[in-house]
Amino acid sequence: MALDEALLLSTVCPLVRVYRWSEPAVSFGYFGKYAPIASTWPGRELVRRMTGGGVVLHGDDITYSVIVPISHPFAQMSAKESYCGIHGALARWLAMRGISASLSHAPEGHGNGVCFESPTEADVIAQGRKVAGAAQRRTREGLLYQGSVQGVPTEWRTDIAQAFAAEFEVRTFSAPERNLAGHLTLEKYGTVTWLQRV
Repeated sequence: MALDEALLLSTVCPLVRVYRWSEPAVSFGYFGKYAPIASTWPGRELVRRMTGGGVVLHGDDITYSVIVPISHPFAQMSAKESYCGIHGALARWLAMRGISASLSHAPEGHGNGVCFESPTEADVIAQGRKVAGAAQRRTREGLLYQGSVQGVPTEWRTDIAQAFAAEFEVRTFSAPERNLAGHLTLEKYGTVTWLQRV
């Protein structure tokens, strides 16, 4: 989470970050309530995102972030437009992988707060179930979009960037990005104040 914010604060071009979890974990949105989440999933590492959204179980999923600086036209789109754009790209990527996928319609009623049990409009659906969901946040620096693809081989993470761009450059994190992420971990994401804020 700290690396995502560090990239949002410093990037000058759109980025896709793909990562995995070292152990089973649960991420939950900025407005999520810590206590019920902790009691429902004991033993899992808990992480609060700076984006909104519901509870996401991690471990066997492909987790990615799209970071777009404010100067880029994509960051100027509405939340619905960017959600449909990114999930539309994922649906096409899954189709290239042999999985027929589409975007969901607006649901009836309210979900239970568990992201992959409660599809929202424009989530990616395949074989009657949600396979990709996300949350996003816009700041004066740009757009942060954090997503998860579930129920597909984790080895597919190596080419998920092709869903978003025909040409891309793979790079490592710079020293300033790592230093900023370390600072954000110590001062924000690694603190009880942040994790248990509500």
